[in-house]
Amino acid sequence: MDFSLSDDRKSLKELAARIFADAVTDQSLKAFEAGGAAFDAGLWQTLAEAGLLGLAIPEAQGGLGLGLIDLGLLLEEAGRALAPVPLHAALVLGALPLAAFGNEAQKALLADVATGQRVLTAALEEAGNHDFTRPLTHAARSGSDSNGGWVLNGVKTAVPYGAEASHILVPAATDEGDDGGVAVFLLDPKTPGVTLESQRGAGAEPQARLSLENVQLGDGDLLGAPAQGGQILRWLVERARAMLAAYQVGLCEEALARTAAYTAERVQFGRPIGSMQAVQHRVADGFIDLEAMRSTAMRAAWLLDQNRDAAAEIATAKYWAAIGGHRISHSAQHLHGGLGADMDYPIHRFFLAAKQVELSLGGTQPLLAEIGRQIAAGATQPLSGVGA
Repeated sequence: MDFSLSDDRKSLKELAARIFADAVTDQSLKAFEAGGAAFDAGLWQTLAEAGLLGLAIPEAQGGLGLGLIDLGLLLEEAGRALAPVPLHAALVLGALPLAAFGNEAQKALLADVATGQRVLTAALEEAGNHDFTRPLTHAARSGSDSNGGWVLNGVKTAVPYGAEASHILVPAATDEGDDGGVAVFLLDPKTPGVTLESQRGAGAEPQARLSLENVQLGDGDLLGAPAQGGQILRWLVERARAMLAAYQVGLCEEALARTAAYTAERVQFGRPIGSMQAVQHRVADGFIDLEAMRSTAMRAAWLLDQNRDAAAEIATAKYWAAIGGHRISHSAQHLHGGLGADMDYPIHRFFLAAKQVELSLGGTQPLLAEIGRQIAAGATQPLSGVGA
């Protein structure tokens, strides 16, 4: 398969890489972490001014109207730099579903995302629930009027940038509808009955616990129609997984490059440890994992851009992001020896960030089971030549 990039995409990737290289260094990340801010507002505005926050936002809302391959390239470079900005939350979890399914009032929020004035996110994770398409959070019709509003109750966990978002997409189970009884709501966190508490994940990304107690919402807060909720949620989870895989590619490529450079310089027993066969094998295994991650992530994004059913390929990309990310980040840490265990040394940031991606939206075993179900159902796509 041919995943070589067009000249426009090469330019996009180079622009993103240059912005992140100028703004994010090991020293700046250390200073940022000490400062306590949720994200780097200056870098966020720089990305907005370069037009990168509007990559996948429709032109009608001030964006460029590009696809997931382009957005994946941006996330890959963000992963390489460990850029402390809410790209996945705002552009993937929030902006993509609003652009695809939102009403005019909801789509109007996208212009502020493109200019860096607004952060969006989605609350997909729930404690004890590994099936993101069947939420435990519940939405019931309020009162006796079937055309009235809704009352939401439940708890969402690990909501990325939940405290910083102006609106949060919240999937909930309902007692009606012909698509699994699921509805997706666009929630203003200032609504009465909403509580946000800070949570700490494996990586540096801020997260929040979202509690909903008798939260009153109207039909105007629905994303799409109630009968579309299950379809919208599956659509969102697939794209969220594919873009996490793209982010993990950049993160692991940089971790592997740093490890190769370190082992070439670190001398033990009178020679660089990179000259030792066992070390070479471990780095080579990491490179094989990385290329599997890259090809599966690119294929998943391409299939989604083609509007093709690609559930198995998306699960495969996320599986490789999880297992490949696990192996590469552990190898990077181990081959750095004692420095790899030092939380003040830069390689540890890559280890923690890779672990967070690994665990987000499905770990290796649930994804492997999902891939098996898709293969058994004959849902995989035939390979074909692809140009990016």
